[in-house]
Amino acid sequence: MDRRQFITLSAAAGAALALPGTASAATTYRPGLVQEHLAKGDTVFLDFKASWCSTCAAQERVINSLKKADPAYNQNITFIDVDWDDYGRSDLVKSLNIPRRSTLVVLKGDQELGRIVAGTGKSQIKSLMDKALQAATA
Repeated sequence: MDRRQFITLSAAAGAALALPGTASAATTYRPGLVQEHLAKGDTVFLDFKASWCSTCAAQERVINSLKKADPAYNQNITFIDVDWDDYGRSDLVKSLNIPRRSTLVVLKGDQELGRIVAGTGKSQIKSLMDKALQAATA
């Protein structure tokens, strides 16, 4: 393979990664963001995670796989990543009684619809995401 062919193929591969239908990244948490979305009536999926956490990484792989397989998740649910190192002692964590990183929580209005603590099973996470989708589209 010559250099020109390599560059062309590399560019095509990079463009393919950006095609619609791929899992989109979640919004990064900042104070007040959750309340803003809840006030608008959004269904919020919170992922309390740390970059060094292997359980969090396993959850993220499952979530991204499910989002890629069903675009309705991204279209109807607001996904927010909460960095545990930055916000592990925040008012949000205290108000929701989050016990640790690798916790997933779904909120709608003033209700918690479900949570998973340290679970990485695809069926368990899919069930939580389906509950969020049902609430978002009801």
